[in-house]
This record gives sequence, C-alpha cells and structure tokens, in this order.
Amino acid sequence: MSKEVNRRDFLKLSSGTAALVGLSSIPGTLGAISSEQKRFNGSAKFVPSVCEMCTSSCTIEARVENGKGVFIRGNPNDKSRGGRVCARGGSGFNQLYDPMRLINPIMRVGERGEGKWKEVSWDEAYTFIAKKLEEIKEKYGAHTVAWTARSGWTKVWFHHLAQAYGSPNIFGHEATCPLAYGMSGKDIYGSSIGRDFAKAKYIINMGHNVFEGVVISYARQYMSALQNGAKVVTLDPRLSMMAAKSSEWHKIKPGHDLPFVLAFMNVLITDELYDKEFVAKNCEGFEELKNSVKEYTPEAMAKECDIDAGTIRRLAHEFAAAAPKAIFDYGHRVTLSAQEMELRRAMMMINALVGAVEKEGGYYLPKNSKFYNALLGEDDPKAPSLKKPKTPAYPKVEVPRIDRIGEEDCEYFLASKGQGITTLVPKAALNELPGVPYKIHGWFIVRNNPVMNYANLETVLEAIKAMDLVVAVDYQVSDTAWYADIVLPDTTYLERDQEITAGGGKNPSFSIGRQKVVEPIGNSKPTWLIAKELAEKMGLGEYFPWADVEDYRLQQVGDDIDLLAELKLKGLKSFGVPLMLQDKKSVAKFVKKFPGAAAKVNEEGLIDFPKKIQLFSHKLEKVSGTGGLSYNPYKYKEVDELFFINGKSAVRTNGAGANNVWLNNLLSEAAAWIHPNTAKKFGIKDGDEIEVYNKYATQRGHAMLTEGIREDTVFAYFGFGHVSKKLRFSGKGIHSNSLYPSFTGKNSGMDLHVVGVKIRKV
Repeated sequence: MSKEVNRRDFLKLSSGTAALVGLSSIPGTLGAISSEQKRFNGSAKFVPSVCEMCTSSCTIEARVENGKGVFIRGNPNDKSRGGRVCARGGSGFNQLYDPMRLINPIMRVGERGEGKWKEVSWDEAYTFIAKKLEEIKEKYGAHTVAWTARSGWTKVWFHHLAQAYGSPNIFGHEATCPLAYGMSGKDIYGSSIGRDFAKAKYIINMGHNVFEGVVISYARQYMSALQNGAKVVTLDPRLSMMAAKSSEWHKIKPGHDLPFVLAFMNVLITDELYDKEFVAKNCEGFEELKNSVKEYTPEAMAKECDIDAGTIRRLAHEFAAAAPKAIFDYGHRVTLSAQEMELRRAMMMINALVGAVEKEGGYYLPKNSKFYNALLGEDDPKAPSLKKPKTPAYPKVEVPRIDRIGEEDCEYFLASKGQGITTLVPKAALNELPGVPYKIHGWFIVRNNPVMNYANLETVLEAIKAMDLVVAVDYQVSDTAWYADIVLPDTTYLERDQEITAGGGKNPSFSIGRQKVVEPIGNSKPTWLIAKELAEKMGLGEYFPWADVEDYRLQQVGDDIDLLAELKLKGLKSFGVPLMLQDKKSVAKFVKKFPGAAAKVNEEGLIDFPKKIQLFSHKLEKVSGTGGLSYNPYKYKEVDELFFINGKSAVRTNGAGANNVWLNNLLSEAAAWIHPNTAKKFGIKDGDEIEVYNKYATQRGHAMLTEGIREDTVFAYFGFGHVSKKLRFSGKGIHSNSLYPSFTGKNSGMDLHVVGVKIRKV
C-alpha cells in the first residue's frame, strides 16, 4: 500500500471491501454466514509478522483500525527492505473480508471439478480423511500418498505428518520455480549463495525481474547499485521492468541462455581474464571446466543465442574488469531452459572464475549460526541455535520416493527431500516411474496450486481425477481445491502464529515467523492446528507434543527466553557483524567484535573458505555424465510457431491474488505481448481478442502490440485464466502453464516455460 493512502481513505476502502460480504452464498464461505457471526477482533497496536501474498515472505507489521480494517506496512526494523511493502503486501487484508473466502470445511458431492459441495464439520472432515488415508495405506501402502506444501511454514507441519503416516513422498513448490539454482549452489559452493547487489559495479541479469517479481530487498539493492553508477546489462526476450531500468538490454532468444553463458565463460578463460590466483587457491576442477567449454566460442554460440560475438566478448571483458565488484545474477525462476542445471551451474561458476566470491559487491556464503559459530573462539559469545522439538522416530519406509532422492543413483541428488521433484506427482499417478514400483493414489495439497503452477494442465487434471483421495488446505476454493474431495479452510496469514525461523545473510538472523493480528474468522484454523488435530484423529498425536505455537516456540529457544521476547516485539533479530571471508576490512571488524576468531585468520588477513569451490562435479559425472558443462540444442518450437514465454506481474500471483479486488483493479486481465510486425502478419491490432494455441491447449486473451519484445516471441503474465468457478475472476486471461509441455529437466527436475505456439484473431 502506498504511504500516501491516509487513514480515512484506508477505512473507506476497507469498509467497501467488507460490504462485498453479502455477495456470496457458497457453502462454507464467509458470504454464507450471518452478519452477527462476522466479528472482527484484533490488536490495535502494530504486530510484527510476515507477508504471505507471495513466496518472498517480506517482513511486515499490521494492526486493526477501529475494528473495521487491517492496516499493513513494512517492518521498520528490517533494514534490507527499508520498512517497505509492495502492492501485493499492502492489499493482503482483502483476504480477511473476501465473501468467497472459505471459513468452514466443505466436501465434494458431485464429480471432481463439477463444483457441487456441502458444508461439513471439522470432525466429519477429519474422520473422512483419516478413513480414506487408512484405506489407501492398507490397500497400496502409505508411500502412495504424496504431500505437497507451499514452501515455508506449512511444510514443517504437513511434511512431519506425512512422515509420521509413513509416506516419504513430501514436496515443496521448488521444482516449478527456484530449485535448480539452489541445487547448483550446493554443488559448487556447498550451500546456497547470496548476492551483494548494492555494492556491485557490474551486473549481468538474465531474466531475473526483481521489479515485477518483487523481492523488495533485491529491488532496493539493484536501485542502489544503479544510483551509485553500476552498469546493469539485462538479457531478456522482452523489455521487462528490469530491462527498462538497465544500462543495456539485449533481446536474447528464448530458451537459449546457456549458449550465451558458455561463450561468456569461454572468453574469460581463453582471453585469460579469470583470477588465476583465486582459482588456484580456492577452486577445484578448473582444467576439466576449461576443456568442457573450449568449443563454445562466441562465434559458435552467437547464432544459437542471437547475441553477436562482438557483444559477448565486450561484455565478458567489461565484467572481468569490474571484478570483484561484479555479479552474474543466477536468477530466481529457473524454468527458462531445457538444461537448467548446466545453465545455473555455469552462471554461478563465472563469479568464482573472476574471484568475486566473499568479497564486497560479489557473491557470499549465507552464514547461519552453525557457520558463524565455527569461526568463533571458545570465549566469544555464540549465535543462538534453535532446537527441534523431540518427537518419535518415523516409520521405516522400504520403497524409494517417486523422485528416488536418497537412492545412490538418483539424478536429482542435489535436491533435498523436503523440496523434491513435485512435478513428478501427476506423472506418478498415471504411470509407474522408472525404478519406482508403485503409483501415487492420494494427494494432500497444502497452500499449493498445481492446477495453476504445474506445466501442462491436461496432465495435472488427468492425474487428479485418477486419485483415490485429494485433500486441499487453503483459505479459498483455489483452482486445485476446485477438484478436491475435501477442502479444509486455512486461516489467512493475518490470523495465525507460526514458529521461529533461523537463517543467515552475511551474519546469522532470526524471525518470529508470523504473529496473529486478528482472531480467526468463522471456523478457519491455522495449518499447525489442522496438522495436529488430523494427526490425533489418525492416532498419531504423539508426533505433535506441543499444545500450541507458543509452546513450540518455547521448545525451539530452550533457555533463551530473551530471544523469543525480542522476536515477538521486533519481528526479527540478527547476531554479530556482517562478514565477508575474503574482504580484509570485513574480517578485521569481525575479529574486533570476536577476538577469539583471530585464530581463523590467515597471513593475508583473510579467512579461508570452508571447502573448495567445485568447478567440476564428480557426482554429476558419475550419475549422468554431466560433471562439466555442455550445450545440447533443444527444439522448443516448430518453424511455423512463435516462442511463448511467461513471467510475473508486480501485482498478481498464481494463488494469493486470485480473488483480491485491489490487485485485480490494478491488472484485471494481462494482455499477450506481440511485436507489431508479427501482429501485422496475422491481421491483429492492439486490443484485439486473440487465441494463443498449440497441441497442448488453446487460450484466449487480448493482444498488446509492443516493440518491447522479439518478433518471434509472445509473452503473457502468469496468474490468469483461473479454472475454479469459485474464484471471482475465473476464466479471465491466458492460463500460460496450460500451454507448456509436461517436462522434467535432467538432473534439476525443473518444469520448462518455453514452448512453441501459434496465434490468431478471434
């Protein structure tokens, strides 16, 4: 919400939203109950919490205004976000009042997707689910139920319940968005990698659109870099907001980022622009890497990526000259290539080649408590470490997961079990996968929306309809909930408490998670309570030995009650001082703060890396023969087709914005971007209704003619074309993921968001 919205205007807007409550009479929704039941009680003082309008999970604080609305703003204690909140975050209170919001459990009484429901009690819902899960367990085995949960806090509760039940098949959303870069960081650096954007002098950006994807801290850092004279070069098929703010924009061919990166790396090595001393001291596998990229010259790769050889050479030389204050941004949504593992590994290796790791303006290793404390002396104060509440051991499972993570020869070994290759669930419901002697027969889906998020809608729906049981937990009848047997009403993020989380940037940090601002409306329940009560109904109550979230938090902090008190008051806390291992000034400040750390400092005044940076992967070589880097041309489209790509809007997401009145007023239907020369060939004018189609689906929308896109490419924002009839804006715009193939990337497991389409005027 803009800071210019004053208190009086806010209350008017809130009341207007609340007035919509009378518009809905769907069983189980807010609009179906009497006005007397719509009590609104909460804190009149600002309460620190965390936003849930997208997966960025920005820190916020919120309060109730005169019992009529909830005002949300950024947490002023969060320096990285500057106390700011985006349009999505400011509009979050809409979830509370939405008449189509679910506040009671509902059960399907017609066919899946028919939209016929009845309201049931929580006990009826739990009893039904427990019975069906027991039936599946007896008939097929507990391992044949997949459990997917939105990344973050919901994972904790339902992945725990899944494993207590006996299923190893637990998943997050990562394989549809960021998984490959996390896997690549783990392979090369031993962990994920942070980016010091604000201090960089040169940044190569390949489709990481922080101004529309909206990670507030990243957007602020990028702007700081630009304001301080940094050069930002964006390679993207369209003129995104990121490209518009950049120093240079190059219209790279969709799906062909890897040829550019390999050619860029070839120049760094061939022209001896790399940091020889840094590579020799801190890296392993350089010769293998050098040999693997020697054939990928700019001249050879220019025709593949459609960036001329001279430009590739120039950019590589400029980047190396700016190092170590240089960042090759490895992106976020990593579904842009058929070779995502090779692409993200190559991107991440470039910073190592120029020595821009653990130095100001480059990459850095995230420093959690364990990492940080390992550098401290015996007498130095230590960063707090959260404890995990003790629970019984999980039942032993004798069969592999459907993605085979944990097996010696698994190609996805770099993914954690909690992430998993979630896009395999639909495929495993329809067929037994290689090396997996069973099919999936049940799907428990928590705040996750496969019908919108997974590529190839037809496959997802076919799989859902083949299941013996589909359970959805959500605050609305989402596109996926529309096909469920039971939908359990989650609270909105403003109505729930959640556990403490620990992480680290340049030093350790902690967050209270979410804190309840208002009391839950109707009979909605927070996910931690749903998991606990369902476990008790299933006879698994011993796995949830905490009374509530406050009890869980107390078990997390142990004797450190002061930490919990500070987090509840401020929302977040950091420990120590920022540390860059290869920066003398940073190391000196660290030692001044913690004198015992002097023992870890080498003769150069630096701290050595905890492990060597890997430029060649022996495990990937053993599993799939891809230890080095290679490019394998992939046919994304037919000659007579256009490339189709999608991306994020700053005011919409696939889930949280689906029913949000404010956000839909800002962008009610995203048009398809088409170059004027292309449109002319098909007789299409600006604003015309068109169809975008291929062998997978046909989608209808409107044309937006712009020179800000390649002539061979069509672009659409995702988060539109909803199929649930219980969403206010159902059917409006292009459901972009329905046009994509059912694809699983080698080693990464990623979806693929580049495909061929045709267009025609309606």
